[in-house]
Amino acid sequence: MIQAKTTAKDIDEYIATFPTEIQNLLEIMRATIKKAAPEAFETISYQMPTFKLKTNLVHFAAYKHHIGFYPGASAIETFKNDLMGYKTSKGTVQFPIDKPLPIEIISKIVLFKLIENSEKAKRKKK
Repeated sequence: MIQAKTTAKDIDEYIATFPTEIQNLLEIMRATIKKAAPEAFETISYQMPTFKLKTNLVHFAAYKHHIGFYPGASAIETFKNDLMGYKTSKGTVQFPIDKPLPIEIISKIVLFKLIENSEKAKRKKK
């Protein structure tokens, strides 16, 4: 099950392209982000589920062995201690599909991104 090259029009359609067990993980990820950022809106960007508020907040996607979470480089750096034990790169973390998603860490990262995006928007207005 490699990430579907999708032209999904929304997150529901994207999630429906995967087997049930992966759909469940994607729905958990989606609900976690929604709970942390209820005012953010859902879209598909870069062929991935995306949450936006003023600008991109976070993206996520399913792959063969993991759920990719894309909060950006600043979030990965800020939460590097929390993310020890997960494969990370500059702006990405991989959560293995055979383990529960770290809801608390995901929530903290989304809240961080909300603050970061808000501060960036304020600086742009000046």
